[in-house]
Amino acid sequence: MLLHPQFDPVAFSVGPISVRWYGLMYLVAFVQFILLGRYRIKTRPSILNTEQLDDLLFYGMLGVIIGGRLGQVLFYDPGYYLANPLEIFAVWKGGMSFHGGFLGVLFATGLWANKQKLNWWDVMDFVAPLVPLGLAAGRLGNFINGELWGRVADASLPWAMIFPQSGDMRPRHPSQLYHIALEGLMLFSILWLFSGRPRNRGAISGVFLIGYGCFRFVTEFFREPDAGIFGQSYTISMGQWLSLPMVLAGIALLVIASRRKTL
Repeated sequence: MLLHPQFDPVAFSVGPISVRWYGLMYLVAFVQFILLGRYRIKTRPSILNTEQLDDLLFYGMLGVIIGGRLGQVLFYDPGYYLANPLEIFAVWKGGMSFHGGFLGVLFATGLWANKQKLNWWDVMDFVAPLVPLGLAAGRLGNFINGELWGRVADASLPWAMIFPQSGDMRPRHPSQLYHIALEGLMLFSILWLFSGRPRNRGAISGVFLIGYGCFRFVTEFFREPDAGIFGQSYTISMGQWLSLPMVLAGIALLVIASRRKTL
């Protein structure tokens, strides 16, 4: 049985300015997006150039931060934030919803694609393989913060971990690491290989939706569920409820993509 390392949430300080690990992981996510995107532009036929990629990242950052925070407020902790409205702006403390950020990115990317006069599906197919490693970085930030811990696990599980932040000393699943393995590394590998040759428009986005939705559904079985707007009395968690439409949408996209012209 392991004990969570209890990292200092502050990575480093420069005078009065403190840089937190959680924020640093977002920087890592954005940097890897640029590096992978430029590699993709250089090595594969692409609808974007490097200048457009930089501009797209700016729109995506706004979508992730605004959408992710609003998703956390509306989907998971509406009661808390209603009682503490100023906490909505305390992004540096953590608390970002993937599904909210995903919707924010869809909206922001739509605005950017319209501005550039590019097909939105082409842009999303380009973006999809660049996302999972950024998700992994975010989950690493969750692990460093000791938040979003897993459900209680059998003490005989070799990697069961005690999270003092949970308020007890029971061994738990390090579910953040499960998220990193499946939604991050595994999903990245699948999408990077799948996008290695031309695919029908929307197919890559469809695989992303199905892959993330399925992996998130699985990892939620090991994560301590959030109360969410439905409370914890439901059989499946809020994260699972929000992942189901993604899987259905992904299947629909693959069906539609099969009838489209190859990129």
